[in-house]
Amino acid sequence: MKITFCGASKMVTGSCYYIETDRRKFLVDCGMFQGKMSELNFEPFPFEPADLDFVIITHSHIDHIGRLPLLFKKGFNGSIFVTSATADLMEIMLKDSAHIQELESKWQNKKRQRKGLVPVKPLYTVEDTLRIPEYIIKCSYGKWIEIDENICIMFKDAGHLLGSSIVIIKIREKNDEVLITFSGDLGNNNMPIIRDYEYVNYSDYLIIESTYGDRLHGNKTEEIKKLYDIIINTVKKGGNVIIPAFSVGRAQEILYLLNYYIDIEKRKELSNIEIYLDSPLAKEALEIYEKHKECYDEEAINLLGKDFDLLRFNNLYTISSAEESIALNDKNGVVIISSSGMCEAGRIKHHLKHNIWKDATSIVFVGYQAEGTLGRKILDNAKKVKIFGEEMVVKAKIYNLPGLSGHADIEGLINWVKNIKNGVSRRIFIVHGEEKASENFKKEIGKLMNTGVHIPELFEKVEL
Repeated sequence: MKITFCGASKMVTGSCYYIETDRRKFLVDCGMFQGKMSELNFEPFPFEPADLDFVIITHSHIDHIGRLPLLFKKGFNGSIFVTSATADLMEIMLKDSAHIQELESKWQNKKRQRKGLVPVKPLYTVEDTLRIPEYIIKCSYGKWIEIDENICIMFKDAGHLLGSSIVIIKIREKNDEVLITFSGDLGNNNMPIIRDYEYVNYSDYLIIESTYGDRLHGNKTEEIKKLYDIIINTVKKGGNVIIPAFSVGRAQEILYLLNYYIDIEKRKELSNIEIYLDSPLAKEALEIYEKHKECYDEEAINLLGKDFDLLRFNNLYTISSAEESIALNDKNGVVIISSSGMCEAGRIKHHLKHNIWKDATSIVFVGYQAEGTLGRKILDNAKKVKIFGEEMVVKAKIYNLPGLSGHADIEGLINWVKNIKNGVSRRIFIVHGEEKASENFKKEIGKLMNTGVHIPELFEKVEL
């Protein structure tokens, strides 16, 4: 049995793991590369897509599903195993991804035409995404799904996003039964709406993320108070608050925090401020969140029992059309939540273009910013950034609230590993983290157990 690390190795993007047994070939995740690694999206897969039997998806973020349509274009026609909520989110996420790529290639080709260059094609189109739902097999948490007589899989809640999963794979090969666990992206505990991550009892091999493997998030309640204070103080000065947020997951959680908060006085102040959710995708995701209440935590269920509308409130305005989005350019003293979360594409780039050069603006980051992305450059205190080819001075106040991240910090990661009741017997692989974070996490795991720990290189193949 072999595993090839086809993405998310010493980086936080492009999750994709290729597993070969004596009878089957399959993937866990098939994500898109973002930021400085985005050129890898156009490279051939390091396996033959037509030879794959099936794909297992941990959750619906684009860095975990973004190259699925390309996989089908290149010949794959097997089943895709996902949770029910992930299946619904995947459908809208992939269409949105394709739409953005079509627009980006159209914009690029206008420039290329003027230079006499050959036009480029998008990685895939909206039409390429339409056939995917017929291959999806929806699965429940906590039940073994038999793929064949030698392979079973189980999904457990990862607490990262609606429908997100830890995947346990049981493989029988040559009289040996092996358990392989993929952590997926582990959630930051006590986050809004969804349940905390579940634990596993035992695994022979563990492939675990390390996004925040070298950092603590800080006090979540204090971060929420800080978010409220930033909004209230910025708006008082006539400035706009721009919040880049992933359309699926972070956007809904931020709405929950803005809608339900224990400080009544601050909530009253906030209720007079116009809040705009400018993302058609986030608007669609709202409906899916409301549909999948089986993923909600106890607090959210209790609030629903009191007829409390978790994600909608009187001063929230959801924006759909491009015209409505453009009209926000003339607004002052408002909050704009828009995607993409790393500021690489979509409407957030337009809002940054119209606000980043203003002293009164506040830009609030509430999620991870990968190396090479526009979001990371802004967060790293760049004095100037390029947006749509135009160099812009950064005068806005920049805030980072990692406590509102959907990823577990080092304490949360260690807590999850410590609670593997019977340990990991053979080997641990650390993925989905920049090198410094992965190395620190490796050191911390070494203090807990004697199991061998390895940080794989991109495209490294390992015999299990």
